[in-house]
Amino acid sequence: MKVDTQTLILDTLAHKSIIKQTVYNNTLESFKMLKSVCKYIAQNTRKSFRGSETKITVEYRENGAFQVELHIAGDLLVFVMHTNVFLFDRSNPVWKTPILTKDPDAAYCGMINIYNFLADSFKYDRGEDMGYMIGRIFINRNMNFMVEGKRQLGVLYNNFGNEIIDKRSMRDVIQSAILYSLDFDLLVPPYDQAAIVTVDQMKIKNSYANMKTGKRLGFKFYNENDQL
Repeated sequence: MKVDTQTLILDTLAHKSIIKQTVYNNTLESFKMLKSVCKYIAQNTRKSFRGSETKITVEYRENGAFQVELHIAGDLLVFVMHTNVFLFDRSNPVWKTPILTKDPDAAYCGMINIYNFLADSFKYDRGEDMGYMIGRIFINRNMNFMVEGKRQLGVLYNNFGNEIIDKRSMRDVIQSAILYSLDFDLLVPPYDQAAIVTVDQMKIKNSYANMKTGKRLGFKFYNENDQL
């Protein structure tokens, strides 16, 4: 029997809308959890240094509903929740996991990206400076989650379907992102790349403000399994 096209459209819309709305709500709740954990880490870290001679900046800031900044010493971690829902590409190995074999709709996920910037890039409004995505968190309609990322972030939670996101796992992800960022140092750029500057760059008050800076400026940013 021929299926009415309009009925098929309505059924598909209803089915996908429910899934995507659930995924969005789960991602939003997870991001609220992330905010709470980031705030706790900042407060706890400051408390640990209180009274010592070591002066280390540790600050938590919210920049709108979908962006959080965690400033630790010279590093700035920026967590950004994407407001759209995504589906894993069919070539992604995640499709071989048992959960997606049984429930393909579990492949619809919300996404929280983790970026690492130099804190001075924001402080001095160096708009040409570069940041790097060091990880991203995927959350589906069942609150299952996985993490893609550099080094320890990439192996921390990668068994999709067997992990439910909670404060403990969120803390592990954030702390791993902090450790990676602290160990991801700013390297001296190649001499030839830094040897030529414009008159405008030198005329402004801070001569470095318009000179592009990044932790791996002029160097290849290696894949997860490579040495940095």
